[in-house]
Amino acid sequence: MLFIAMILDAVFGEPDWAWKRVPHPAVLMGRMIGMFDRVLNRGGTRRAKGIVALGLSIIIVWIVARLLSLDIFFGVFEIIGAAILLAQRSLMDHVRAVESSLDLSLDFGRAEVAKIVGRETATLDEAGVSRAAIESAAENFSDGVVAPAFWFILLGLPGMAIYKVVNTADSMVGYRTERHEEFGWASARLDDLLNWIPARISAALIIAASVLRKRDRWGDGIITAFSTRFDAVMEDAPRHRSPNAGWPEAATAYALDIALSGPRVYDGERSTDPFVNQDGEQALNASNILETVQLLWRSWGILLVFAGIGFVILG
Repeated sequence: MLFIAMILDAVFGEPDWAWKRVPHPAVLMGRMIGMFDRVLNRGGTRRAKGIVALGLSIIIVWIVARLLSLDIFFGVFEIIGAAILLAQRSLMDHVRAVESSLDLSLDFGRAEVAKIVGRETATLDEAGVSRAAIESAAENFSDGVVAPAFWFILLGLPGMAIYKVVNTADSMVGYRTERHEEFGWASARLDDLLNWIPARISAALIIAASVLRKRDRWGDGIITAFSTRFDAVMEDAPRHRSPNAGWPEAATAYALDIALSGPRVYDGERSTDPFVNQDGEQALNASNILETVQLLWRSWGILLVFAGIGFVILG
């Protein structure tokens, strides 16, 4: 099922003609979480209310996904549901849009990257726009592709749907702001937990894709190259502010020999985040974005191969 769903997602992505007529499931999840935020996030005991809101969201999406995954029409509904909740094609399309816009002008690049990142983009230079797009691509490859696939393998469509609603809740209320620090506590913690293994699998896929690209490395050469690069990622990933995002970002940084993470501006304040792979190239441009897209498609291809092997064995 995962193999077929990945193919459908890669071919069709998120067609506008469909989602202009009916809301995307992620949009519906966002509306539900927004409603809970408006209704429950007030007064005292906000952490407890946030736990209740997250629990209700999980129960609701589990019921819907469980109904869709009933063994009807050879699992067609479950496959289509999984394809919709995967995001490889749409992610790559959004990142390519930044690359093509940046080729036209810096202002176009800033406007396009603002659609996929939360940092302030108005003052970003070419390197800043490129770095933001690459980091978003790497992190969302883990969050939007590998993690949903991982939970689908373990628990089917209900597992994937639960992951997506938790991830959506984290993106909406999982911030350390005055309004959401308590209410979004459960969403942020559970999202970190659900992404712990997928983030490290994502790093392994990215490293494998970069190592296999070196056609002159075979046998022990590939194994040694993979091990060496994975050790470097293990050392650098904890430098990232996120316990999980640092893994795919560090893997991408070492694969392309560029520096990622580092300082950025949120709410008018410049952070002091350290770089991962700090010795890598920092003067990034649109060509680095294109290299990232190609790298992540190859990483996706390795995941597809594993899904295909399972398809053959179980089929």
